[in-house]
Amino acid sequence: MSEKILVVDDEKEIADLLEFYLKNEGFDVSKCYDGQTALKYIENQEFDLALLDIMIPEINGYTLTQKIREKYFYPVIFLTAKVEDMDKIMGLTIGADDYITKPFNPLEVVARVKTQLRRYKRYNQVQKEEHIEYDIRGLIINKNTHKCTLYSKPIDLTPIEFSILWYLCEKQGQVVSSEELFEAVWKEKYIDNNNTVMAHIARLREKLKEPAKRPKFIKTVWGIGYSIE
Repeated sequence: MSEKILVVDDEKEIADLLEFYLKNEGFDVSKCYDGQTALKYIENQEFDLALLDIMIPEINGYTLTQKIREKYFYPVIFLTAKVEDMDKIMGLTIGADDYITKPFNPLEVVARVKTQLRRYKRYNQVQKEEHIEYDIRGLIINKNTHKCTLYSKPIDLTPIEFSILWYLCEKQGQVVSSEELFEAVWKEKYIDNNNTVMAHIARLREKLKEPAKRPKFIKTVWGIGYSIE
């Protein structure tokens, strides 16, 4: 799926030129020439990056950036004829990621866009890898506080029980075998005997007040293992 880029510049030739070069690189481009139209795009669509001229009619690039930052963290690159240090500082302070001064080479703009998108993707990947809390239909488990609640009521879990539940939440939607669960939690080689895992799952279900035949959270996939949907 192509990354979506918002291009906003009141100089039609510049906006059209950027659109041409970005589309040529496979990007999905939305283009407009004034701040009011840009604001509608920002409020109604999600983008992967915005290229904003600062001095545009109706709503300037600074204000648009503030609107973006109320909801989103995607990169914002300013296009500007202004080169004063205070202008740059103001832009970076309110959430811009980069500046490109006019006149510019459109190939440089494309290169800067790609650089910012790479950084944004890496940041998002790190955020996903560092997931610290899951909320599964009212069952909340937090890795940092080592606390678990069900419908806002605390659930007292042993370290092993917490580790089992956390691992299943990390693998949400997947079936985890008893062998995988045992080796991930106990850090030992699995022996062909899953009574230990079964006993802890049963205890966990008791604490979560799970009905034995139709559990809401930890489901048994017979002959394979366990899953949390």
